[in-house]
Amino acid sequence: MAMSTSPVATKDEISVPQIIYVLYLAGLITANVTLLIGVIMAYVYRGDASPWLKEHYRYQIRTFWIGTLYSIIAFILSLILVGILIWPLLLVWLIVRCVIGLRDLRRRQPPANPGSWLW
Repeated sequence: MAMSTSPVATKDEISVPQIIYVLYLAGLITANVTLLIGVIMAYVYRGDASPWLKEHYRYQIRTFWIGTLYSIIAFILSLILVGILIWPLLLVWLIVRCVIGLRDLRRRQPPANPGSWLW
């Protein structure tokens, strides 16, 4: 019988990263207030996490900062109307990153590519 290579984590250990992903998604309707709460939580909880969960926190922190950069670029480009086309892409980008993160978390796996600027 083959041993499982998935990290063992209790329901409590994965609940915080799950909440952070949900807070990020809720940011779409809360004017990004919950995104800020989520990134603060990721910074606070990453220190005591197991290695594979640290990768989720890294992914979440990068999602916040990369999303902030993309938002600034979209805002600046909106001044010349091009950015209006970027906002829906940014929305899709955030949703996809959160869904992928939640999927990997439920599979008890680190994100496949936590250093990626896309997914």
